[in-house]
Amino acid sequence: MSLHTEYPFTLPKGYVDEEGTLHRAGVMRLACARDEIEPLRDPRVKENESYGTVIVLARVITELGTLPRVNTSVVERMFAGDFAYLQDFYRVINFGDPSVLEELEPGAPFPQASLEAG
Repeated sequence: MSLHTEYPFTLPKGYVDEEGTLHRAGVMRLACARDEIEPLRDPRVKENESYGTVIVLARVITELGTLPRVNTSVVERMFAGDFAYLQDFYRVINFGDPSVLEELEPGAPFPQASLEAG
């Protein structure tokens, strides 16, 4: 049995970059402890605790469309629905049962039970 560490996703709406290109398909890797610890040192998190989620997502999203890199500026400019989707996706692959991903349509909302698992 091998450990699956990267998971593809499709944003419900998609991220629109500065040139107007829509990016929906991406990949998120499993988080390590450092991904959750490092943001606590960031002054933006000390000012607003919720910003930690932005930093964590920017660290674990390894691909998004044709963007060369995903950083906090990209995550900040995502539509609220896509941001919520990525938070749920993060919880499912890191703390829940990733097998539920196989049953979902790309960009579909997650079943509540899969978010409560783990």
